[in-house]
Amino acid sequence: MASNHSASSEEETRRHRAEGPQKHIVAFVMSLALTIIAFAAVAAGEINQTFTYIILVSMAILQVFVQMAFWMHMKDRGHLFPIFGILFGVIVVFTMVIMALYWVWW
Repeated sequence: MASNHSASSEEETRRHRAEGPQKHIVAFVMSLALTIIAFAAVAAGEINQTFTYIILVSMAILQVFVQMAFWMHMKDRGHLFPIFGILFGVIVVFTMVIMALYWVWW
């Protein structure tokens, strides 16, 4: 049992060492690009307001995925339980927003 644990630990250490800073640099550049696109959409006053909102929400959603995949390492093995927790939270919040809108609208 102990040898199995140390073997998996060695494999994970080797994988993280092999990952290197390249993926972090790519993630940082992607985050920067998404942020610049969002700021540019707001700064350009000639763009339709609805289209600006669509761009902002799209960039925010993409930013969340980039942050979770690269910085929080949700793409790695062993993160299924936190992913289910996050999805459950999203479903609860989405349901609460829909119910609040329905309550106010009705």
